[in-house]
Amino acid sequence: MSQKEEFSGLNSHETSIEGRYTKKIALIIGNSTYTNGGSLTNPVNDARAMQNLLDKLGFEVIKLENVSLDQFKKAVDNFGRKLQDYEVSLFYYAGHGIQFQGSNYLIPTDANLTDEHQIEFDCLSADRILRFMEFSNCKVKIMILDACRNNPFERSWRRSVDGQGLTFMNAPTGTLIAYATSPGSTADDGNNGKGLYTESLLRHMITPNLSIEQVFKRVRAEVETKSGKRQTPWESTSLKGEFCFVCN
Repeated sequence: MSQKEEFSGLNSHETSIEGRYTKKIALIIGNSTYTNGGSLTNPVNDARAMQNLLDKLGFEVIKLENVSLDQFKKAVDNFGRKLQDYEVSLFYYAGHGIQFQGSNYLIPTDANLTDEHQIEFDCLSADRILRFMEFSNCKVKIMILDACRNNPFERSWRRSVDGQGLTFMNAPTGTLIAYATSPGSTADDGNNGKGLYTESLLRHMITPNLSIEQVFKRVRAEVETKSGKRQTPWESTSLKGEFCFVCN
Protein backbone atom coordinates (compact mmCIF):
# COMPACT_ATOMS: atom_id res chain seq x y z
CA MET A 1 0.00 0.00 0.00
CA SER A 2 1.34 3.42 -0.89
CA GLN A 3 1.77 6.16 1.69
CA LYS A 4 -0.95 8.17 -0.06
CA GLU A 5 -3.37 5.24 0.24
CA GLU A 6 -2.50 4.81 3.91
CA PHE A 7 -3.21 8.48 4.59
CA SER A 8 -6.51 8.44 2.70
CA GLY A 9 -7.54 5.37 4.66
CA LEU A 10 -7.54 7.42 7.82
CA ASN A 11 -10.65 9.24 6.63
CA SER A 12 -12.76 6.14 7.14
CA HIS A 13 -12.32 6.28 10.92
CA GLU A 14 -11.74 9.94 11.67
CA THR A 15 -13.60 9.71 14.97
CA SER A 16 -10.87 7.45 16.34
CA ILE A 17 -7.73 9.16 15.14
CA GLU A 18 -7.71 12.25 17.32
CA GLY A 19 -6.78 10.31 20.46
CA ARG A 20 -7.07 11.47 24.04
CA TYR A 21 -6.22 15.08 23.22
CA THR A 22 -8.46 17.20 21.01
CA LYS A 23 -6.68 20.57 21.08
CA LYS A 24 -3.55 20.08 18.98
CA ILE A 25 -1.49 22.55 16.98
CA ALA A 26 1.55 22.19 14.72
CA LEU A 27 3.97 24.57 13.05
CA ILE A 28 5.66 23.04 10.00
CA ILE A 29 8.57 24.69 8.19
CA GLY A 30 10.23 23.28 5.06
CA ASN A 31 13.25 25.09 3.61
CA SER A 32 14.58 23.80 0.29
CA THR A 33 15.56 26.82 -1.83
CA TYR A 34 18.49 28.70 -0.31
CA THR A 35 19.38 32.01 -1.96
CA ASN A 36 23.11 31.76 -1.34
CA GLY A 37 23.68 28.11 -2.13
CA GLY A 38 23.13 24.74 -0.51
CA SER A 39 19.60 24.15 -1.80
CA LEU A 40 17.98 20.85 -0.84
CA THR A 41 15.65 18.54 -2.73
CA ASN A 42 13.34 17.16 -0.08
CA PRO A 43 12.39 19.53 2.78
CA VAL A 44 9.42 21.22 1.10
CA ASN A 45 8.09 17.84 -0.06
CA ASP A 46 8.50 16.46 3.45
CA ALA A 47 6.78 19.48 5.00
CA ARG A 48 3.80 19.06 2.68
CA ALA A 49 3.53 15.37 3.51
CA MET A 50 3.69 16.12 7.24
CA GLN A 51 0.98 18.76 6.86
CA ASN A 52 -1.22 16.30 4.99
CA LEU A 53 -0.96 13.75 7.77
CA LEU A 54 -1.32 16.10 10.73
CA ASP A 55 -4.42 17.64 9.14
CA LYS A 56 -5.96 14.18 9.16
CA LEU A 57 -4.89 13.63 12.76
CA GLY A 58 -6.87 16.61 14.00
CA PHE A 59 -4.07 19.16 14.35
CA GLU A 60 -4.50 22.81 13.50
CA VAL A 61 -1.58 23.15 11.10
CA ILE A 62 0.45 26.23 10.21
CA LYS A 63 2.79 25.39 7.32
CA LEU A 64 5.33 27.63 5.61
CA GLU A 65 7.84 26.97 2.86
CA ASN A 66 11.21 28.54 2.08
CA VAL A 67 11.04 31.17 4.80
CA SER A 68 13.35 34.15 5.30
CA LEU A 69 14.65 34.96 8.78
CA ASP A 70 11.95 37.59 9.29
CA GLN A 71 9.21 35.18 8.18
CA PHE A 72 10.67 32.46 10.41
CA LYS A 73 10.67 34.70 13.49
CA LYS A 74 7.12 35.90 12.87
CA ALA A 75 5.84 32.34 12.36
CA VAL A 76 7.49 31.10 15.54
CA ASP A 77 6.28 34.06 17.60
CA ASN A 78 2.72 33.63 16.28
CA PHE A 79 2.89 29.91 17.08
CA GLY A 80 4.16 30.67 20.57
CA ARG A 81 1.31 33.07 21.30
CA LYS A 82 -1.26 30.44 20.33
CA LEU A 83 0.04 27.65 22.55
CA GLN A 84 -1.84 28.57 25.72
CA ASP A 85 -5.07 27.34 24.13
CA TYR A 86 -3.81 23.85 23.22
CA GLU A 87 -3.00 20.54 24.91
CA VAL A 88 -0.49 19.28 22.32
CA SER A 89 2.04 21.33 20.37
CA LEU A 90 4.29 20.05 17.60
CA PHE A 91 7.07 21.85 15.75
CA TYR A 92 8.52 20.21 12.63
CA TYR A 93 11.43 21.60 10.64
CA ALA A 94 13.12 20.25 7.52
CA GLY A 95 16.06 22.13 6.03
CA HIS A 96 19.57 23.19 6.96
CA GLY A 97 20.54 23.41 10.61
CA ILE A 98 23.79 23.96 12.46
CA GLN A 99 25.27 23.88 15.94
CA PHE A 100 27.32 26.79 17.25
CA GLN A 101 28.71 27.35 20.73
CA GLY A 102 26.51 24.65 22.22
CA SER A 103 23.23 25.77 20.64
CA ASN A 104 21.28 24.65 17.59
CA TYR A 105 20.28 27.08 14.85
CA LEU A 106 17.84 26.61 11.97
CA ILE A 107 18.97 28.30 8.77
CA PRO A 108 16.48 30.51 6.87
CA THR A 109 16.59 30.61 3.09
CA ASP A 110 18.02 34.14 2.91
CA ALA A 111 21.01 33.40 5.17
CA ASN A 112 24.42 34.44 3.85
CA LEU A 113 26.78 33.07 6.46
CA THR A 114 30.14 34.28 5.20
CA ASP A 115 31.43 34.23 8.78
CA GLU A 116 30.60 31.82 11.60
CA HIS A 117 29.84 34.71 13.96
CA GLN A 118 26.82 35.65 11.82
CA ILE A 119 25.03 32.46 12.86
CA GLU A 120 23.49 33.94 16.01
CA PHE A 121 22.11 36.93 14.10
CA ASP A 122 21.12 35.44 10.73
CA CYS A 123 19.63 32.13 11.91
CA LEU A 124 16.83 31.14 14.26
CA SER A 125 17.76 29.49 17.54
CA ALA A 126 15.92 26.23 18.23
CA ASP A 127 15.86 27.33 21.87
CA ARG A 128 13.53 30.19 20.91
CA ILE A 129 10.90 27.66 19.86
CA LEU A 130 11.59 25.37 22.79
CA ARG A 131 11.07 28.20 25.30
CA PHE A 132 7.64 29.00 23.89
CA MET A 133 6.68 25.35 24.22
CA GLU A 134 8.21 24.96 27.68
CA PHE A 135 6.23 27.83 29.20
CA SER A 136 2.94 26.96 27.52
CA ASN A 137 0.08 25.00 29.06
CA CYS A 138 0.56 22.14 26.60
CA LYS A 139 0.72 18.72 28.22
CA VAL A 140 2.60 17.18 25.29
CA LYS A 141 5.28 19.11 23.40
CA ILE A 142 7.03 17.62 20.37
CA MET A 143 9.94 19.08 18.40
CA ILE A 144 11.08 17.24 15.26
CA LEU A 145 14.27 18.42 13.57
CA ASP A 146 15.06 16.91 10.19
CA ALA A 147 17.91 19.38 9.91
CA CYS A 148 21.17 17.49 10.07
CA ARG A 149 22.50 18.04 6.54
CA ASN A 150 26.03 19.13 5.73
CA ASN A 151 26.67 22.83 6.33
CA PRO A 152 26.96 24.49 2.87
CA PHE A 153 28.56 27.66 4.23
CA GLU A 154 31.42 26.26 6.29
CA ARG A 155 33.97 25.99 3.49
CA SER A 156 34.20 29.81 3.35
CA TRP A 157 34.78 30.23 7.10
CA ARG A 158 38.09 30.83 8.82
CA ARG A 159 37.50 27.95 11.21
CA SER A 160 35.06 25.12 11.66
CA VAL A 161 32.15 25.29 14.06
CA ASP A 162 31.80 22.97 17.05
CA GLY A 163 30.77 19.88 15.08
CA GLN A 164 28.67 18.55 12.27
CA GLY A 165 24.89 18.36 12.38
CA LEU A 166 23.01 19.40 15.51
CA THR A 167 23.95 19.12 19.16
CA PHE A 168 21.99 17.46 21.95
CA MET A 169 19.32 19.57 23.68
CA ASN A 170 17.79 18.83 27.06
CA ALA A 171 14.05 18.30 26.78
CA PRO A 172 12.03 20.40 29.26
CA THR A 173 9.36 18.57 31.27
CA GLY A 174 6.65 17.15 29.04
CA THR A 175 8.72 17.46 25.87
CA LEU A 176 10.13 15.12 23.24
CA ILE A 177 12.86 16.37 20.90
CA ALA A 178 13.55 14.18 17.87
CA TYR A 179 16.53 14.44 15.53
CA ALA A 180 16.92 12.87 12.09
CA THR A 181 20.28 11.49 13.18
CA SER A 182 22.46 11.30 16.27
CA PRO A 183 24.00 14.47 17.73
CA GLY A 184 27.10 15.59 15.85
CA SER A 185 26.23 13.54 12.77
CA THR A 186 24.77 14.44 9.38
CA ALA A 187 22.05 12.86 7.27
CA ASP A 188 21.79 12.61 3.50
CA ASP A 189 19.11 14.71 1.82
CA GLY A 190 17.99 11.68 -0.22
CA ASN A 191 17.55 11.38 -3.96
CA ASN A 192 13.95 10.29 -4.52
CA GLY A 193 12.15 13.50 -3.54
CA LYS A 194 11.64 12.29 0.03
CA GLY A 195 13.84 12.40 3.10
CA LEU A 196 14.55 8.96 4.56
CA TYR A 197 13.78 10.04 8.12
CA THR A 198 10.50 11.86 7.50
CA GLU A 199 9.27 9.19 5.11
CA SER A 200 9.77 6.57 7.81
CA LEU A 201 8.26 8.79 10.49
CA LEU A 202 5.08 9.39 8.49
CA ARG A 203 4.68 5.67 7.94
CA HIS A 204 4.88 4.78 11.64
CA MET A 205 2.88 7.73 12.97
CA ILE A 206 -0.30 6.21 11.52
CA THR A 207 0.05 2.88 13.33
CA PRO A 208 -2.98 2.70 15.66
CA ASN A 209 -2.37 2.80 19.42
CA LEU A 210 1.40 3.01 19.05
CA SER A 211 2.93 5.23 21.72
CA ILE A 212 5.05 8.13 20.52
CA GLU A 213 8.11 6.51 22.07
CA GLN A 214 7.49 3.33 20.08
CA VAL A 215 6.96 5.35 16.90
CA PHE A 216 10.43 6.81 17.16
CA LYS A 217 12.01 3.49 18.12
CA ARG A 218 10.60 1.94 14.95
CA VAL A 219 11.78 4.90 12.90
CA ARG A 220 15.27 4.57 14.35
CA ALA A 221 15.49 0.88 13.49
CA GLU A 222 14.16 1.37 9.97
CA VAL A 223 16.33 4.38 9.09
CA GLU A 224 19.45 2.76 10.50
CA THR A 225 18.83 -0.33 8.38
CA LYS A 226 17.96 1.53 5.18
CA SER A 227 20.96 3.86 5.52
CA GLY A 228 23.39 1.03 6.10
CA LYS A 229 23.91 2.29 9.68
CA ARG A 230 25.13 5.66 8.43
CA GLN A 231 22.15 7.43 10.00
CA THR A 232 20.72 6.76 13.47
CA PRO A 233 17.77 8.93 14.54
CA TRP A 234 17.87 10.19 18.12
CA GLU A 235 15.48 11.51 20.76
CA SER A 236 15.60 13.38 24.04
CA THR A 237 12.41 13.02 26.04
CA SER A 238 10.85 13.98 29.34
CA LEU A 239 7.26 13.09 28.45
CA LYS A 240 5.23 12.06 31.48
CA GLY A 241 1.89 11.02 30.05
CA GLU A 242 0.86 8.66 27.28
CA PHE A 243 0.48 9.96 23.75
CA CYS A 244 -0.21 8.27 20.45
CA PHE A 245 -0.88 9.91 17.10
CA VAL A 246 -3.66 7.44 16.22
CA CYS A 247 -5.68 6.13 19.17
CA ASN A 248 -8.66 3.83 18.79
